[in-house]
Amino acid sequence: MEGLCICARFLEDGDMFTVDWLIAELRGLVSVSGEPIQRLGAYAVEGLVARLASSGSAIYNALRCKEPVLPASMELLSYMHVLYEICPYFKFGYMSANGAIAEAIKEENRIHIIDFQISQGTQWITLIKALADRPGGPPHIRITEFHAVGIPASEIQVENLKIQPGEAIAVNFALVLHHMPDESVGTQNHRDRLLRMVKGLYPKVVTLVEQESNTNTAPFFARFVETLNYYSAIFESIDVALPREHRERINVEQHCLAREVVNIIACEGVERVERHELLGKWRSRFAMAGFKPYPLSSYVNGAIKALLGKYSSKYTLEEKDGALYLGWMDRHLVSSCAWR
Repeated sequence: MEGLCICARFLEDGDMFTVDWLIAELRGLVSVSGEPIQRLGAYAVEGLVARLASSGSAIYNALRCKEPVLPASMELLSYMHVLYEICPYFKFGYMSANGAIAEAIKEENRIHIIDFQISQGTQWITLIKALADRPGGPPHIRITEFHAVGIPASEIQVENLKIQPGEAIAVNFALVLHHMPDESVGTQNHRDRLLRMVKGLYPKVVTLVEQESNTNTAPFFARFVETLNYYSAIFESIDVALPREHRERINVEQHCLAREVVNIIACEGVERVERHELLGKWRSRFAMAGFKPYPLSSYVNGAIKALLGKYSSKYTLEEKDGALYLGWMDRHLVSSCAWR
């Protein structure tokens, strides 16, 4: 990791001769099938190269965490689904958000869930089943996912959501708000605009799940170090779940994680779409939009602890100031909270 940081520092200082030499040396030390830091290092080196060549955006768009075209069989799962199964990150976020939503709408008969994430709908299966078994009969449920609206989430207006009178509204932001450009990118602050728009819907609850990392406005070198520290924990957690030579593991890391790493390291301005913020900053944004914290379900906390029992003992769960943090050893990786 030290060599990577030295190279990044020389790049920031504009010493291209030394950078070229260091990159050649580093390429002999990294490997997509090596130790966690070697695997992350392989993608960090590509990020540095892409920054030099201004090709980070093209690499980001080429690596997509999605279902392969025309899968040969049902066994050919999407890369995202493999990551969903081998690590608890998505399940943690979905369970904690669903618990808050279920509590907020337990007395409602007409429910509209507005889901701003891009996913395969995995989150809603358990919630719909729970609502279907509700005493007195199931409520009427409508789910709107932003990609079904046909326009980018950052450009959505109230009329695109087709709100109907009498609906109890729940809004879900699961690992998506960090993609919205804010005031540091341009004059159109879509990140805060979207929160103000959602507040105007008078929702019963708004759930937020985000990566606990600080890469939005940090200068290049600090952002590079933060990226290594954060993703090294992610790569270590994957290391205990799948063998290093496992083809699925390499595909998952390349398509779901490497694209993020390259984008954070190589891109600036509007091309840098991976712009994570710590929960403290999200709290400030939600408060400025007029939201107040909504308590997470204590029942769900127990369910998440039971879930983590199926994974490595190195995963940690911490409840702090009304939010839940999932971590790997001493590093918080994902945070979850709710607002109203």
